[in-house]
Amino acid sequence: MPLYALLGFAAGLPFYLFSTVLALRLQAHGVALAVIGFFAWVQLLPTFKFVWAPLLDRYDVPGFAHFWGKRRGWIMLAQLGITASTAAMAFTAADTSLPLTALFAVLLAFWTTTLEIAADAWRIELYPTQDQQGPIVAANLWGYRGAMVAAGSGALLIADAAGWTAAYLAIAAAAFLPFPLLVAGAAQPGREARGGRWAALAAGLAAAAVILGAVAIATAVLGRLALALAASAGLSGASNVTPYVLALCLLPFVAMAAALPRIRRATPESRLRRSAALGPYVDFFWRFGGAAIGLMAFVSIYRMGDVLALNLAKPMIKGLGYSLSQIGRADSLVALAASVAGVGAGGWLVTRAPMPLALAVGAVVAGVGNLGFVWLAHQPVGEAVLYLSTAADQFGNGMAGAVFVVYLSLLVNPRFPGAQYAFLTGFAFLLPRLLAGAGGTMVGAIGYDGFFLLSGALSLAALPFLPWLARLRPRADDMGGA
Repeated sequence: MPLYALLGFAAGLPFYLFSTVLALRLQAHGVALAVIGFFAWVQLLPTFKFVWAPLLDRYDVPGFAHFWGKRRGWIMLAQLGITASTAAMAFTAADTSLPLTALFAVLLAFWTTTLEIAADAWRIELYPTQDQQGPIVAANLWGYRGAMVAAGSGALLIADAAGWTAAYLAIAAAAFLPFPLLVAGAAQPGREARGGRWAALAAGLAAAAVILGAVAIATAVLGRLALALAASAGLSGASNVTPYVLALCLLPFVAMAAALPRIRRATPESRLRRSAALGPYVDFFWRFGGAAIGLMAFVSIYRMGDVLALNLAKPMIKGLGYSLSQIGRADSLVALAASVAGVGAGGWLVTRAPMPLALAVGAVVAGVGNLGFVWLAHQPVGEAVLYLSTAADQFGNGMAGAVFVVYLSLLVNPRFPGAQYAFLTGFAFLLPRLLAGAGGTMVGAIGYDGFFLLSGALSLAALPFLPWLARLRPRADDMGGA
């Protein structure tokens, strides 16, 4: 549990730096609200982690893996990527070039997600049952949310006193702290004879420099291409992108429905099911069949309200007249205590209650937390009401998050823990983050009150699925899986 609290801390530190803290930074530099909304699409990257997750199950990181093993090797590489990307965001904190800001934010999201893939795969391998998952998920989320709160509030307090560059450099330094602890860890059993600690570290650092550089260049090229395509399509900060986003949201369901008949007929010897790249995802649809469509709809909706609220909550609060320091204080001890309590309650609940009941309680509490922003907007400016709404939001978010992580972990075939969990968590946030990118244009159309009423209602929209989910049973694995 302490180990997974540390891994959660390492993954949680960067999150606000490419989401809510970045939104406030862009607002401070006069960037339009619609463009700030577009930056929420940086958070889309984790939803596509299933694209590279099989690489983490299949390949080792040169050098690091020779002494510390596959999982810790990837975690160490990701730590270096997180630190480098955060430092790069610090040195471009003036935001004079928004494409450059976006590049480093995307790289930070990529390496943060890579760390999560490796840690989640290891967790599912070690703790496969619901009773085992509850405590370890709680420990992981305590570290994750504690780091998110520390980074979010700390960055705002430092930015108010010393500027955005100092804030991002401070978080970059904190993000690097787990790396030496990992280096000091024991060798992976069976790897001790494959070279000493320092030889493995030197080789790993050399390989990491090459990998980080290659990923940065590839991201820059793809980003430039994406911007050119958007410009050629006539999209700009003044465009109403909501209809296009809603159309994109339907495409994954159409694609899955078209592929299901062939997948369900596939035999254990089928190349489709044995493919290293596609096999883990084909297995999921083979086991659940047509029910997979409804299951994907449920996981897409369950956290949608929280994701929609995340990116624009801080700009709304700032617009009400609160200072960065006031927001930072609310996001420190108040948010941390509420988040820890919510995660603990969710972790405890899944060990005591049937999963459908736990999911229902989490959805209701999260919805109430989102509606608290509507209440806050109609109160006189004061730290007491800000603390109360922040606590309600963080408690509900933490509780629903803990329950949801356990539920998704139980859907995974233990033969493919990294790839399938990456797919499920990625798809769970694909639609919400697509819509979140259009949040700025939504606020322009329906106002902040309407936007946060919508986010609260969406948290409750998953409830009608629960009686059906309680009866859902997958087809037994016929390829030797658990």
